[in-house]
Amino acid sequence: MFEIGRVCVKIAGRDAGLKCVVVDNLDKSFVLIDGQTRRRKCNMIHLEPLPQKLSIVKGASHEHVVAALKDAGVEVVERKTKAKAPARVKVVSAPVAKPVVKKAVKASVPSG
Repeated sequence: MFEIGRVCVKIAGRDAGLKCVVVDNLDKSFVLIDGQTRRRKCNMIHLEPLPQKLSIVKGASHEHVVAALKDAGVEVVERKTKAKAPARVKVVSAPVAKPVVKKAVKASVPSG
């Protein structure tokens, strides 16, 4: 198990090569990480621990983690989040009734 505050490097996935800090132990295989990476659940086999350990509390906020990393000399680049576009209002028109088509009925011709 990684102790809370352990600085690690992600060695797999989208955030590979970036430094992170263990914020919480979730179970025997997973930890919650934050830092240069996205704050997320991570398998411990995808982390390489470094000798540095920060003094943060369990479940520390992103701001506390960034401040602790900056004190340790690790630069954290804040990524801008995309602003969500306003929700589009879907205009629903009243259902249109299909026109009734009457079929022509053949008149039976008497045979004779």
